[in-house]
Amino acid sequence: MAQDGTDAYTGADGLPPLVRHALAAARAHGFPFSCRPEHGRLLRVLAGGARLRIGETGTGLGVGLAWLASGAAPGVELVGVEREPERARRAAEVFAGRREVAVLTGDWRRIEERGPFDLLVLDGGGQGKAPGDAPADVERLLTPGGTVVVDDFTPAAGWPPLHEGRVDRARLHWLEHPALRAVELRLAADLSAVVGTRVLV
Repeated sequence: MAQDGTDAYTGADGLPPLVRHALAAARAHGFPFSCRPEHGRLLRVLAGGARLRIGETGTGLGVGLAWLASGAAPGVELVGVEREPERARRAAEVFAGRREVAVLTGDWRRIEERGPFDLLVLDGGGQGKAPGDAPADVERLLTPGGTVVVDDFTPAAGWPPLHEGRVDRARLHWLEHPALRAVELRLAADLSAVVGTRVLV
């Protein structure tokens, strides 16, 4: 979830209808932390490569999940997890009538109930950024060849990547993970994401 991500859509054109619907819900309920349009467009493209199942933690009011659903092929199942019950309920309303989309309420680890995934977006929990938030186990949660996306990084200016003047251990975890081939993608001057593909063995 991006700080002021909902506001980043002001004046944005060409949004998929489902994204517009989720964005309207986020605005109506004063939710500022939607994924930014740059990140959403990346999710839409990556969703097109999923064969069976896509997962997302930190669904919020469903903007990121709407980008994923807008890019997914017919028959692909999408699962989002939101820890705050009222937000989860409102996000589920956004996807009413979309049987392929489920929004679960609870801790991000509930995503494990539906894996493994062809695409897993870690937007709220499982990133390993905060104390007590262990990184998701991609060897269990991803299919071989599956992709993980960890968002909301500030683009690195050098190596090793720094955050607030210190080595960014969370980013290094994903970039150097032995089960992944990972890269940091700069999506905007102030926004990047780590995208990793599980190595085929």
